[in-house]
Amino acid sequence: MNSNRLVLALLIVVIAFGAACGGVFLGSFLVLRAAESGRLTLNLPQPSSTPFLPTPPLSDLSSQPIDLREAQSRIIQTVQKVSPAVVTVVGVIPGQITIFGPTGDQTVSGSGVFISADGYLLTNQHVVEDVEEVSVILADGTQQPARVVGTDLYADLAVLKVDSPPPAVAELGNSDLVAPGELVIAIGSPLGDFRNTVTLGVISATGRSIDTGQGYQIENLIQTDAAINQGNSGGPLVNLDGQVIGINTLIVRSTGSGAIAEGLGFAIPINTAREVAEQIIQKGYVSRPYLGIRWQLVTPRVAAVYNLGVEWGVYITQVFAASPASKAGLRRGDIIVQIGDVKLDERHSYINALYRYQPGDEISVVVWREGRLLSVQVRLEEVPRQ
Repeated sequence: MNSNRLVLALLIVVIAFGAACGGVFLGSFLVLRAAESGRLTLNLPQPSSTPFLPTPPLSDLSSQPIDLREAQSRIIQTVQKVSPAVVTVVGVIPGQITIFGPTGDQTVSGSGVFISADGYLLTNQHVVEDVEEVSVILADGTQQPARVVGTDLYADLAVLKVDSPPPAVAELGNSDLVAPGELVIAIGSPLGDFRNTVTLGVISATGRSIDTGQGYQIENLIQTDAAINQGNSGGPLVNLDGQVIGINTLIVRSTGSGAIAEGLGFAIPINTAREVAEQIIQKGYVSRPYLGIRWQLVTPRVAAVYNLGVEWGVYITQVFAASPASKAGLRRGDIIVQIGDVKLDERHSYINALYRYQPGDEISVVVWREGRLLSVQVRLEEVPRQ
């Protein structure tokens, strides 16, 4: 069967799958970044250069017979290839003493995927946030202790390691090649109980950004309608070549205005995850640039109340001694309105603009000072390690 017939057959499988499983989930605002049922050398595969199948004219498709069994077989083969490398991540957050008395330990769960024969695996940072103990449940149900090698809050990624050889290692693809309409498979452990659940969907869009509500956005996300549920965080998003193209991270089910959303899942591109994992495995952390200030966000409302003169930016409340900001002459009361060529506004945060650069880069920082704009050259340094 030629490639065009296979593509059409797979599309029909997706439509049939959606019709059988479709439904509307009602509920209040829920962004599931599933910290979940309760709350050296790395030989990574290089990006695949496998091209996309060309899309034939509709007139060509209509005359071609469809073999759904071959399409189904392709999906099954993909799952069989990747599923053994997928794990359930289980963490324990220790109880605390409160004014109401002690609280018990909390168990949280998510998903993960082995990326190295050395026992390294990827998951989400929020899955292992605050955990004191962590273990993984393999596809065959056996449980092994694991340790957190390092995390990156801003990419929402973490690298774990087990001492025993993994049962399988996932092949990493090239997320720069994904395109809307491409068929994908999500594998994970929804609700922490349904191990290695498989769902099928398409790439809905690429290059999406989601505001975390913590002063930065997670950028360049892959959007998919493959069903992703609480507990799927950290699991792989896979193409039909059996290559991981993303790490599932969150779903959106409704907005602040109360509008209900369905089929809004998001994954971190595997190219981003690969870069983060390599740094964590080599150094234990991700190197980020450092300016050396404390700041408060300036919005049009804040600017109007305090008559600040600019609508968007960050107000410097403190400059740390011997920091890049101090060496460049930035001072308390300055309002940073631009980092490099990025003007700060509701879509371009200070953190995201700064993190486009690397320690050692010399950049221009535009500030509002005493009623005028001033450009200052700053040489960035690495965030100090505690």
